[in-house]
Order: sequence, then structure tokens, then C-alpha cells
Amino acid sequence: MSACARHNLRAYGPERAHTIVFAHGYGCDQTMWRFVAPAFAADHRVVLFDLAGCGRAEPTLHDPVRHGSLAGHAEDLCDLIRDLGRGPVTFVGHSVSAMIGALAAIRAPELFDALVMVGPSPCYLNDGDYRGGFERADIEGLLDLLDGNHHAWAAQMAPVIMGNPERPELAAELEASFCRMEPGAARVFARVTFTSDCRADLPLLGVPTLILQSADDAVAPVEVGHWVAGQVRGSSLVHLGAKGHCPHVSAPEETARAIRAWLG
Repeated sequence: MSACARHNLRAYGPERAHTIVFAHGYGCDQTMWRFVAPAFAADHRVVLFDLAGCGRAEPTLHDPVRHGSLAGHAEDLCDLIRDLGRGPVTFVGHSVSAMIGALAAIRAPELFDALVMVGPSPCYLNDGDYRGGFERADIEGLLDLLDGNHHAWAAQMAPVIMGNPERPELAAELEASFCRMEPGAARVFARVTFTSDCRADLPLLGVPTLILQSADDAVAPVEVGHWVAGQVRGSSLVHLGAKGHCPHVSAPEETARAIRAWLG
């Protein structure tokens, strides 16, 4: 089975157009891009896929060892783009996929011509002057809750991650997405997501990069967006009016406009 098939890849838009690849965040799947991706279909070949252990990716694709680090997911991404045979591509990654994209672009820069990071965080832990947003005890508490009760974790975290409390239907969608994930894969991916530290990798990134930073993001605070911009040479930082960690869901028009303006 090809890498594209294993990742439940879906593509649309002009066959000969430049390719833009969208990657979802933790506990989600490609449907989270349904409001943004179509805005690029007139002049791009749009590619969507599910990360290992997520959505409708081939269940046997998930390997607790390989996917016990972000490097394993980055290898998957490189394999997928090579399998597409359409590189270099523009890659748009939300949350943890922003770091997966960065690691992949460092590993194989010939596969990428631009990188868009939506709500990136290279490290969620506070460390000296670096403020990732969480203390180690906070992260361990969240992971312990996930280990003990997947559904309770989803119910607690979805509103925090999504923000926008005046629109509870958004948090409900995210909670349902979390709950659909196989619990074993969810635990592995959560530990990888929340305990990885990619800070030392970012200065190695040589691909033109856009960082989209939401307001009131409880997962990737504004300070983190500025820190990332300071580490990736030549990067552009754009502050969105959108609130919460998922602007592609809560404010898709604004998110699409910001990406298109930078690409243009």
C-alpha cells in the first residue's frame, strides 16, 4: 500500500497546479480543514491527509515506536510527499503538525518551497525565560487524565483548546474528534505532542515560513509565536484577530486570507 493510501490522502483542484498540503493537529483529522482548503482549490492542487493513528489513516500504519517521536511523523510526511511525486510543495500545518512540517523540511528541504505554521509551539513546557504556557506538573496531570479516562480528558480539554466559549458547538466538534481516536494511539500522540522540545531545531529551518498567531490561545500563547519567529530566519509573523487555538475552524475566512496574502 502506498504512503498516500495509508494516510487516506485526498486531492482536488487543477492537476497541473502547484500543490498545497494541509495537516491537522492532535486528535483531529483532515476534515478540520474543510472551511479553509477549498479557498485554494481554484489555483492549487489541494492535498489533505490523516496523520498516523488519526482519522481514517490505515490503522496498521501507527507504530508506537516510530510514532513515539515527532521525527517518525516527519518521516511519514516526507514519504507521503515523495509518493505524491509533486514536490516541492507548500505545507500548512496546524499545532503539532507545524513542528512535524518543520522537522520534515529540515530533513528534506527539497520537498518544500514554503511552510505555514498555524498556532505552532516547539515546547509546551515553561523553561527558564522560555514560557511555553505549562508547568511540568500541568502536562503530567493532563497525560495522567488521558491515560485514565480518554473521554473525560476530551471533555475537559476541548473547550480550552478551541476557545470561543460563546460558540460551544466548536468545542463539541473537537471533543467528538478526540473521542474518535483510538485510545492507545491517543496516549502515544499526546505524550509526543506535549513533551517534545523542538526549540533547537528551528534555527536549522531554511524554508520561507509564515507563522499565524491567534489571540487568547491557551495552548500556544502569543509569546511562543514571537519566540518561534525569532528563531526561524526570514520568517513572517501575522497576528490574527481570531481567538483560540483553532483559527482554521473558528475563523476560516481570516485564516485563508492571511495564508493567501503571504503566498501571493
